Amino acid sequence: MKLFYSAASPFVRKVMACAILRGLDGQIETVTTNPHASPAELLAANPLSKVPCLIGADGVAYFDSPVICEYLDTLGSAPPMFPPAGPARLRALRLQAMGDGILDAAVARRGEQGRPREDARDAAMARMAAAVTRTLAMLEADPPGEAMNIGSITIACALGYLDFRFGPEPWRGAHPRLAAWFARVSEQPAIARTVPRG
Repeated sequence: MKLFYSAASPFVRKVMACAILRGLDGQIETVTTNPHASPAELLAANPLSKVPCLIGADGVAYFDSPVICEYLDTLGSAPPMFPPAGPARLRALRLQAMGDGILDAAVARRGEQGRPREDARDAAMARMAAAVTRTLAMLEADPPGEAMNIGSITIACALGYLDFRFGPEPWRGAHPRLAAWFARVSEQPAIARTVPRG
């Protein structure tokens, strides 16, 4: 398998964490890719010109991270990251949506850093920051459980991205239960081995 890859992307981290959890990381060749440059090889696989994009063992190109992770869950014999239909699956998918939402907002804010200030842009960034704050509050009230599934992986990647890109905006003090959960889950190999650098 081949993964179009950017080391700083939290969505790539999510995919790699899932691959480690499934015992599949050794079967994935990573190809460092700048999606903003829209290289031809990426465009041939993903017309959206986004990473992550995985060429599966079946030769099919899978994108974006929820689809890739669900594909990885069909491979190998490790316990599933996506629980079977029912309340546990819905909770995991809800957590995944919350984590992806944090990441969408945080990545957008990161992309705006250093750009000229203007009222409309500032208002949009404030709205995204508020969305993250509200989601952290909801997670504090009901942190993810100890099971390593698609929900907990996505939340861990989201919190890790806040640390990586928004360190001057610490979140732990106002969210002690979530911080304690993140400290525990950060020791899991899938999370510990994918910490962003640089």
